[in-house]
Amino acid sequence: MGHVEVTVWLAVGYALFLLAAAFGVDQMARRAAARAAAWHHGGFTYHADHDAWQCPQDHWLWPQSFDPDNRVMRYRASPTVCNACPVKSTCTTSPHGRQIGRNVDPWPASEAERFHRGIACAVAVLAVAWPLAMMLEHRTPTELVVLGGAVVLVALSSWPLWSHLRRSPAGFPVGVKVETLDDTVAGRTAAPPIRYRSDRSTADRPGEQTPTGRSRGRNR
Repeated sequence: MGHVEVTVWLAVGYALFLLAAAFGVDQMARRAAARAAAWHHGGFTYHADHDAWQCPQDHWLWPQSFDPDNRVMRYRASPTVCNACPVKSTCTTSPHGRQIGRNVDPWPASEAERFHRGIACAVAVLAVAWPLAMMLEHRTPTELVVLGGAVVLVALSSWPLWSHLRRSPAGFPVGVKVETLDDTVAGRTAAPPIRYRSDRSTADRPGEQTPTGRSRGRNR
């Protein structure tokens, strides 16, 4: 094996370090997104076999609509069930029932997730460019082999970071109403106030006590 300068080995080591940093950025972003989703969903559990969410009170939220702009499936619980729930005040203030959204596409699905994936891809590009730039200098055949091997290794190893660019979106949900976020907001604004029987069945009983011991009043 011919002589290889220390700078060549340093370039290879730096390229591998940048590759590890790219995957580190992607992994941290993935974990942050998972924590944010867990906080948003609270104690609700998603059941893929039913395509539905189950709340801590053992009630179900079923698919209601699909937002094609944001690629989000929206699930909503029955308003009559939510309005009669003893812990509704800690769950939602909506009289229409608790709603949960779920991205139908795999990671990275949202704009924020794709932004962090883009940062990881940019670091991977630097990892490839560093040894590639050194190959343009006057190098021995052995050094070119070492640098070229590093370029191929880093490029192949970083391919999973680029896979989302060729990944096709998940199929369009069949049998679900298509409704954008603007349509949902407009519909809620135009709809008249709804009063469900379950609100009166417990709230209008004199002396009815809540779990905290206070008398239950009408929902506002």
